[in-house]
Amino acid sequence: MTKDKTKIALVTGASRGLGKNTALTLARKGVDIIVTYHNSDEEAKSVVSAIADIGAKAVALQLDTSNTKTFDGFVEQVKQSLKDNWQTEHFDFLVNNAGVGVHASFADTTEDDFDRLMNIHLKGVFFLTQKLLPLINDGGRIVNISSGLARFALPGYAAYASMKGAIEVLTRYMAKELGHRQIAVNVVAPGAIETDFNGGAVRDNPDINNFIASQTALGRVGLPDDIGGAIASLLSEDNRWVNAQRIEVSGGQFL
Repeated sequence: MTKDKTKIALVTGASRGLGKNTALTLARKGVDIIVTYHNSDEEAKSVVSAIADIGAKAVALQLDTSNTKTFDGFVEQVKQSLKDNWQTEHFDFLVNNAGVGVHASFADTTEDDFDRLMNIHLKGVFFLTQKLLPLINDGGRIVNISSGLARFALPGYAAYASMKGAIEVLTRYMAKELGHRQIAVNVVAPGAIETDFNGGAVRDNPDINNFIASQTALGRVGLPDDIGGAIASLLSEDNRWVNAQRIEVSGGQFL
């Protein structure tokens, strides 16, 4: 690709939360966006509209990242969208952001909970990325999303954090095996963020919020803007030599 050609990013789970913030931040930097959403069609349309207001181009596609059987059909939709909207067959950046939270002690975690987390956070990321590889430009980038919980332990997140730990290992393998195509792969691990994740507990529960702030070097809980900017920065040319790295964006939580 020539340097002046518009870059295109596919951001999963971009109808709200960190995915939405990442999509909007990238759009402000001149990147066009393929937004994926699971159920929230109206929220996805709102993000597409906001990106258009910024001056970038965006489309929204429905995707259930927990169901690998739908991935072939999704890839065909991506191909058609690229052709119809950008007259190209490839995109540049993949941000594997879509996710859900389950808060349950190790003793109380059900097999259904475990499978749901695994299907979305590990199996889905593995096989969706695999299916999309032919559409990613050589020299492109992949960012996977982990969690601070893969470094520090808080009761109630054994299954969730285990999936994120696996993603961190997978990221290194992706980087190793895609290096011949000059595709850099990194992982961003947010700390606690004020979003609607897990029912908005961090955002809406003052006790939780104050506790986390007290255990964070910068003295507050993270905001979506803190994460979207970090992800967008990783996709910039300034960070082209960063590869196979775990970058925690937590303000110094639980040091």
